[in-house]
Amino acid sequence: MYKGMKPKVFVTGCAGFIGSHYCEALLRQGYPVIGLDNFNNFYDPNVKENNVLAVQQTAAKQGGTFVLIRGDIRDQGLIQRSFLDHKPAILVHLAAMAGVRSSLEKPALYSDVNNTGTVVVLEGARQAGIVSVVFASSSSVYGNGLTVPFSEEEDVDNPVSHYAATKRAGEIACRVYHNLYGLTIACLRFFTVYGPRQRPDLAINKFTHAIIDRKTISVFGDGTKRRDFTYIDDIVDGLSKAMLWTTKQPRPAYDIFNLGESKTTSVNELIALIEAALGARARVKYCDDIPGDVQQTFANIDKAKKHFGYAPNTDIVEGINKYVCWALENRQK
Repeated sequence: MYKGMKPKVFVTGCAGFIGSHYCEALLRQGYPVIGLDNFNNFYDPNVKENNVLAVQQTAAKQGGTFVLIRGDIRDQGLIQRSFLDHKPAILVHLAAMAGVRSSLEKPALYSDVNNTGTVVVLEGARQAGIVSVVFASSSSVYGNGLTVPFSEEEDVDNPVSHYAATKRAGEIACRVYHNLYGLTIACLRFFTVYGPRQRPDLAINKFTHAIIDRKTISVFGDGTKRRDFTYIDDIVDGLSKAMLWTTKQPRPAYDIFNLGESKTTSVNELIALIEAALGARARVKYCDDIPGDVQQTFANIDKAKKHFGYAPNTDIVEGINKYVCWALENRQK
């Protein structure tokens, strides 16, 4: 455990939905933060610029330090220089090409960014002497798992999307760096994260704005697919606790943890919750199912509870109400 001043934390993907919230949390906790993001056009880069502005405002309010580096995780020279110049003690690797459906259209790009980028970042950490690492994985690695809730001990070598395959490969790369070089790494499998500043391509965002605008919602399948929706504040809390876990291990360690609410909600139920929060009815069109979309996700979170006290506090009803309030307030921003 570090004594005195809190160590510097290097966060990749700092301008994204999860990354920006996590950087704000670190700043509130007194950590100096170095953030890296390439501001790609997977969705409107202005959304990410606004996310970073929120982080910078939090840094100013807290009297904290936030350094923004604009660049790509695949740029070996940039990664090495950034670690050398700023000397972070902890790496939180959140940057990735996200989205199951988009990965079906651009599999090579997903492999390049998520696999090559992860190895570049891990190698940079090794060379810089960083031994505490948190890696953002995904519930998608479970594929169409038959045993629910999903536990970390289950076989995850049967992915049904390119995105899932890249995240599983990232976990394995982390294991290699632990085995060979003694890095302590926590791999976190996030379950369908939502909340304020959510990516515009995600269902809750799209459904909410479609209902407000009286547009038709397209649902793939019959709406019975179930997801373990996890509010952003709970994910951020889990990230913070997992990061501390990596700094407290008496010897090099590697482990995988689920972060979810550990409850499931169907797509039809989700739409009903958004309708209730908005006080408006949805227009729904059911479409043919698409490849790569699993039937359900459901997290067993016992391991995270046991190892670092993870305990989600926001259920789906409260979370949707919070999100809808934020969405209404920020419609023109």
